[in-house]
Amino acid sequence: MAMIATVHEFGMTIKPKGQFLAIPTEKAQGKSPRDFNDLNFISIQNGKKGLLVREEGQGGNGARSDIYFILVRSVTIPERSFLRSTFDEKEKEWTRFAARQFAQVLVEKITVDIMFERLGQRMVADIQKTIRNMDSPPNAPLTAQNKGSSSPLIDTGRLRQSITYRVVRD
Repeated sequence: MAMIATVHEFGMTIKPKGQFLAIPTEKAQGKSPRDFNDLNFISIQNGKKGLLVREEGQGGNGARSDIYFILVRSVTIPERSFLRSTFDEKEKEWTRFAARQFAQVLVEKITVDIMFERLGQRMVADIQKTIRNMDSPPNAPLTAQNKGSSSPLIDTGRLRQSITYRVVRD
């Protein structure tokens, strides 16, 4: 999750270990090209891109090719800051919240531990809200189609659910 969070927080261009990255289409159903033994390569854009297709139906007039993977030389994931942007937006609010909580500590209504637990919970909720509400930059059309959603930072919800905090005592 840390790697995925870093990629989205700062953006990144991903390049293949070999010649191409394989971007699955809906036909691939979550599989990799290695899961198929009957895909055919079609070069496009003078070899800068390619397609992996599968012949469906009988040969001749009844046959058709379905695209299973689009092959590209790189994919650029745009920056979608959810940590820094939330911090920038909420820093003053969090500071005021902490000051109110500290006032409660001073009059012995809550403990320092409770104060920090509440602040941590507040920060987590705000970061998760940013993840949930982020809509820009949008997913690429194929990504949105594969995910069944256009929400850039939510696919399974695992990234959002992994946001947590820990109070560390010295």
